[in-house]
Amino acid sequence: MIVVENLRKSYPDLELDEVKAVDGVSFRCEPGQIFGLLGPNGAGKTTVLRTLATLLKPTSGSATIAGFDVEAEAEQVRRHIGFVSNNTSNYDRMSAREMVEFFGRLHGMPEGELQSRASLVYEQLQMTEFLEVAGGKMSTGMKQKVSIARAIIHNPPVLIFDEATVGLDVLVGRSLQNTVLELRDQGKCILYSTHHMREVERVCDQVAIMHNGKILCEGTQEDLREQFNQNDLEDVFFDLMEQQLQPGECE
Repeated sequence: MIVVENLRKSYPDLELDEVKAVDGVSFRCEPGQIFGLLGPNGAGKTTVLRTLATLLKPTSGSATIAGFDVEAEAEQVRRHIGFVSNNTSNYDRMSAREMVEFFGRLHGMPEGELQSRASLVYEQLQMTEFLEVAGGKMSTGMKQKVSIARAIIHNPPVLIFDEATVGLDVLVGRSLQNTVLELRDQGKCILYSTHHMREVERVCDQVAIMHNGKILCEGTQEDLREQFNQNDLEDVFFDLMEQQLQPGECE
């Protein structure tokens, strides 16, 4: 459902000529799977996700979402994804209901289908008690639920979460993780970016560890623990950061 092949994204730089934000990244994510992109700030995770979401154009390489090319068929890609980040803005004067249904209409949903789908989403995300609350009066947790509802209202097959739990308290963060797991069980293809190892350990089926625009290693959590002879993913991560990955170690 998500296929990324040798994706590169560079930016011009006065001193270095160019900065390689993403440098030859390749991976696949299938329906019913949560694929975690794990790495420190500046690793290139967000650039990958924004390129997949058609917010950035790749310098080279290719990526497809549900069979549609992110550059040549950007409009179709947008119809098949939902995107959630930690800095998604809400409209202060619109209620939760108004915001979610506004985005449904932007996706061209017929009114009857929209209302039926919205009722399911509100119940799934436990939003019924604050549907009429204006964005400017919402708590952080309420705002994040609205962001997720906006992303899934049109029932896309692919969902992208970019550091979506940053700034959330423990309870709200756990609730978001539970929602992600439920969406996976519905057959969604989910790309999940974070720098929190424990979060990845809880929700991700497949993990790729990024650093300096490259994927250092990829596999199931069990595969990576065995490969690096470590008890948990956090130790694998810090080993990679300290060693800078010797050539061939992950092949």
